[in-house]
Amino acid sequence: MIDLASQAQIREAIADCIRADRRVLDRLRAEIRSLKHTTCRIQPRAATSISLIGADGGNCQLRFDPFLIHLVRVVDSSNNEYCLEAVSPTTPIRRLNERQFAPDGSARTALGEMMRFLGVDSLTELSPMIRSANQERPVSRRWVEAYRELVEWAVLFAILKKDFGADTLIVRDGLLRSVVFARGLFQRLLRGMQERVDAHWRNNRRRIHLVGVAKHSKVLSRYRLAMALEGVLHTDYPAYVEVPRELEEKSYFRADFAPGGDYAGEGDDPAGYVGGRMFLVKFGSYRHDPVWPVDIFEPQTGNAQEILGSLLADAVNGFPIPSYPRCLQKAHEHAALVDFDFDVLQDFIYEGVRSTLGTEAGILDAFQLLDPDPSQHRYE
Repeated sequence: MIDLASQAQIREAIADCIRADRRVLDRLRAEIRSLKHTTCRIQPRAATSISLIGADGGNCQLRFDPFLIHLVRVVDSSNNEYCLEAVSPTTPIRRLNERQFAPDGSARTALGEMMRFLGVDSLTELSPMIRSANQERPVSRRWVEAYRELVEWAVLFAILKKDFGADTLIVRDGLLRSVVFARGLFQRLLRGMQERVDAHWRNNRRRIHLVGVAKHSKVLSRYRLAMALEGVLHTDYPAYVEVPRELEEKSYFRADFAPGGDYAGEGDDPAGYVGGRMFLVKFGSYRHDPVWPVDIFEPQTGNAQEILGSLLADAVNGFPIPSYPRCLQKAHEHAALVDFDFDVLQDFIYEGVRSTLGTEAGILDAFQLLDPDPSQHRYE
């Protein structure tokens, strides 16, 4: 424990730092002050709302050293399952490539369809974060996360090809931006998504809107206190404000994660890792209701009032998180692999190990009865 003398010393040191950095807060307040005058009230609208979500990586790790299995699962708010597969950090990339395509070369999965559209034949071409195993250095586990994100984008791209019986708002769990794609491919995918959205209007007079909702953002973290002091979005009604690009650029360490299509270069210039315009949105009717970062698909920014009005109708019924889109919460409930499901899947690990041990399988049965961490008994 820190003694009283040390507490007094560190308290004074912290106070000195804050006093010296007061100008930082003053600058943030000056940057955010103008947003108070551009705040808009959300007018509720009716629309069909679906959500896309990938199962959270923390809930989908099946661990039994030395094995680590990740389940890649993508569902929507209606519990439609679009992908379920098992991947480990040591899975050969060649085998993953083979899963995406049929023997005749046609796409077998949503990811394979997206790869065909983008003109790539291998996951290593699709993302620089996925590379073939190198025996001279350990395998990174981060590529599995990149692979799961690619699958989510592929499923979203596939959903946009479906027939919709009404105007529909598709909600992605996370902002409409990504750095997992290889140079220029994300912008090419965004153009393909726009083509499919336009086809729905042209052929069926259906408006398909696309948004991404996040629980956190660098922009919101940086300016949260300044917004509270300046009264930005402290309204007695649901409201939103558009975030200027300049504020995004000051918030992100990666400059290429902030600019959108209006900053991108010609052709496949890699300047665009962003597919949406960011808005800060408060769906509740109280001054201190939570504010969420929302990306609206760049070509649809002009319809922000209509889109956020449709999202409001879904968010007012948010549970268990209040004033947060219910469709996202339902999708997460369907996607999460916990409790009984998780126990069953964990048993599959033991079955898989037992089948590989052959005559030594009996040792595994005895091994399962051993206490893996006897030191924990000191807390009982």
